[in-house]
Amino acid sequence: DPRGRHLGTWAFAANRLTGLGLVAYLYLHLVILSTLLRGPETWDGLVRLFRNPVFLAFDVLLVAGLAFHGFNGLRVALVGSGLLVDRHKALLAAAGILLGLVSLAAAVRIFVG
Repeated sequence: DPRGRHLGTWAFAANRLTGLGLVAYLYLHLVILSTLLRGPETWDGLVRLFRNPVFLAFDVLLVAGLAFHGFNGLRVALVGSGLLVDRHKALLAAAGILLGLVSLAAAVRIFVG
């Protein structure tokens, strides 16, 4: 990295960003669920909107963010507790591979059915 930042720094920043994104999603989810109070017509309209491929792509992004946050959080916990400190790059690579597999499976499941 030309700015002198290490891979662990980028993983830390990405973990924070995915955490903030998941919290934002939680609040947005609660707001959307509140539309149930407006009746079934409003809810059905939202469901039709959310079946649009653009919104389905956001579902894949949500699963990817959740997977990255979880796998990287596990890596941080293992390294932070003194276990596998010398393997932190390998753990990050494994988290990346698992992230790719989970994201691919989610995309197939969401878009194909």
